[in-house]
Amino acid sequence: MIPFLWRTATTGLTLWLATLLVPDSMHFEWGDATSTWQKVGIVAVVAVVFGVINAFIKPVVQVLSIPFYILTLGLFHVVINALMLWLVSWFTKQVTHWGLIVDSFWWSAIWAAIIVSIVGMVVAAITDALADR
Repeated sequence: MIPFLWRTATTGLTLWLATLLVPDSMHFEWGDATSTWQKVGIVAVVAVVFGVINAFIKPVVQVLSIPFYILTLGLFHVVINALMLWLVSWFTKQVTHWGLIVDSFWWSAIWAAIIVSIVGMVVAAITDALADR
């Protein structure tokens, strides 16, 4: 249970930091949330949705897109990550009317996917370094 909570927290932190780095095209829609804890809860729910989509849908899409991985020498992975972010955005907007909002797929989601990947690697490196202490 602790690894799940830790991964959810780091994913939420990564998504929140990405919204700060790509402010015009990616942001959180808070709905009626006014307190900080409600906003933290929204980020946590979005992180769980992101994790579920990455666990169940992303592997299927990756297998189906193997030829594109080969043709682009792996760069298609950025497009797959952007698709997962856009899917999380669409899901949270349609189901809850709050959550992660990615304005458009092509450049917004692509840049956000790159930022999420880089920030995720940095956050993982920091948390792994702290865990080894």
